Amino acid sequence: MWRYEKRLQYPVEIKHTDPKLAKMIISQLGGPDGELGASLRYLNQRYAMPYPNVAALLTDIGTEELAHMEIISAIVRQLTSNLSMKDIKGTDFEAYYVDHTAGVYPVSAAGDAFVCHYFQSKGDPVTDLHEDMAAEQKARTTYENLLRLIKDEDVRKPIEFLRQREIVHYQRFGEALEFVRNDLDCTNYYAYNPAFDK
Repeated sequence: MWRYEKRLQYPVEIKHTDPKLAKMIISQLGGPDGELGASLRYLNQRYAMPYPNVAALLTDIGTEELAHMEIISAIVRQLTSNLSMKDIKGTDFEAYYVDHTAGVYPVSAAGDAFVCHYFQSKGDPVTDLHEDMAAEQKARTTYENLLRLIKDEDVRKPIEFLRQREIVHYQRFGEALEFVRNDLDCTNYYAYNPAFDK
């Protein structure tokens, strides 16, 4: 189904560790608007999608979100590699260290572990595509919030790349929603679920 290339979609080459920054960026792995939730959202929604072209889009974007998880994980790992206890003590990373050392674990910046409540799969194309578009906008906003906090260009560049991909995904989901609307009675497309009601 997939071909896995053992390289990141965007290179991550961070020269300086920064545990405080890692603690913020990890939210895009396991936070409420992170890449883990995005990949699970799309890869689960595709099964009930009655339009093969939209199901293929969900598969493609869901797979790309897995690649984005790799990028975020690489950023977090490089920001926390070879830390000393002096680097960790007194930082926001200290509580994370207690539970995970410098391992990569899906949590939000606030320290809340990933939960499946972060994403939805309703089995209704209109509902799910609206969910997807909102998810992409929320992720874009989170990346923009991170960019306001990040000064290190080695970290900024992959985050800027990921932010741009959120915009592209939002546009693709918008096109998919328009396709579904055109297939349905555009004046009454909320009247029934085309994936369930026949």
